[in-house]
Amino acid sequence: MSTSFPLDGMRVRFAGDTNVGMKRAHNEDSLYLPEFERLAIVADGMGGHASGEVASKLAVETIAGFFRTTQDEQQLTWPFKMDRGHRYDVNRLITAIKLANLKIHEQAQRDPNCHGMGTTVISTLFLDDALIVGHVGDSRLYRRRDGAFEQLTEDHSLLNDYIKMKHLTPAEIAAFPHKNVIVRALGMRDTVQVDVYVDTPRMGDVYVLCSDGLSGMVSDEQIADIAGTDRDLDSICEELISLANRNGGLDNVTVVAARIENA
Repeated sequence: MSTSFPLDGMRVRFAGDTNVGMKRAHNEDSLYLPEFERLAIVADGMGGHASGEVASKLAVETIAGFFRTTQDEQQLTWPFKMDRGHRYDVNRLITAIKLANLKIHEQAQRDPNCHGMGTTVISTLFLDDALIVGHVGDSRLYRRRDGAFEQLTEDHSLLNDYIKMKHLTPAEIAAFPHKNVIVRALGMRDTVQVDVYVDTPRMGDVYVLCSDGLSGMVSDEQIADIAGTDRDLDSICEELISLANRNGGLDNVTVVAARIENA
């Protein structure tokens, strides 16, 4: 079921869903759709004894919870120092993600069943004049605008590091043996670097947040084609997940779609 919120003379509409896929015994992904803020989150957990599910759920709950407790700009409650070089809401999102990282790391140290757990996170906050993106790991944010489709985030993965350093060919990328190795995620250490991207939404833009259960099974071209249709967002999310599963469904699949529409 989709929801929508006003956005500076326009509206932003959201929908999302998650699926266990075809090969996994349980779903370690988590997602958050807006309730009171124009905030959306996808987290892809990792770790044994189902602790990946614990990590992704803790990430989503902590980030959303921090936004609830700071909605009146209660800066004195913030656990990390603000970066005066960033606007308030950028600091707010970075701090929420850093707090989630710390909570996941502390629980992993405290609970033997959670040892080594972690999660990726991709989060978007729509303001009247900007879209703020906070990102750790290889879950992605795509944007379709005026027929062009672009990945706005950079994967924090061993494969992406090799692509940048070694200039791998398409054949070498396809044959790379460690595609699932993440070099940055929440919970790996007690501190984390959060990548931030700021965009200016335009009428007709479609944003897709997803775990690698989608991007690893469905090509960017296929995602672009489905995201660019005029169908309702629930149908778009359903079709993307269905295609990932038809292509093998090797991992859990989570998708959130947001579209800028007429008010």
